[in-house]
Amino acid sequence: MAVGRIISLSLLGSSLWSKACVRGTGVWQARRTMSDEVNKAKEAAGGAGAKSEPTIFDHILSGKIPADIVYEDEKCMAFRDVAPQAPKHILLIPRIRIPTLDDATWEHAPLLGHLMVTAKEIAAKEGLDKGYRIVINNGVEGSQSVYHLHIHIIGGRQMGWPPG
Repeated sequence: MAVGRIISLSLLGSSLWSKACVRGTGVWQARRTMSDEVNKAKEAAGGAGAKSEPTIFDHILSGKIPADIVYEDEKCMAFRDVAPQAPKHILLIPRIRIPTLDDATWEHAPLLGHLMVTAKEIAAKEGLDKGYRIVINNGVEGSQSVYHLHIHIIGGRQMGWPPG
C-alpha cells in the first residue's frame, strides 16, 4: 500500500491508530504500526483476566459484534481484519477459545490441523495463488493482543523478509 500522508492520530479502544490516504485512490484506511501492536499486546497481557475474560472474538462468534465473515463451519470462523496489513487480511479463529498456542494440548491437534487446512482453502478462495503468509502471534513478546488463538491469513502483495 502506497501511503500518501498521515492526517490524524486517534485512540481506538486503548491502542493508537493512524489514518492514512492510499496514494491516488482517495481512500482512507486505518493503519496499525509495529509499535502500536506491541503496546496493545503488552496492555492485553497485563490484565488479570487476560486469558479468562471474553474477548472481541468471543463477541464476534456470539454475534454481538458484526464482522465481514468469509467462512464458517462447526469448528471455526474466518472474517476480514478491520485494519488489514495487506490487500487480503483474514483472521481465522476456532469456535472454542484456546487463549494462546502455548495453551494448546494434544487434544487440540485435530482442531489445529483443521484450522491449517481451512486457512489454505480460504487463501485459495480469496485468489492468493501467488502466495500468502500464515501468522500466529503467541504471548506478549509475540505481540498477541487478543487472547483467543487466531491465525492471520495475509496476502495479495509481496511479503517482506524477515517478518519480525
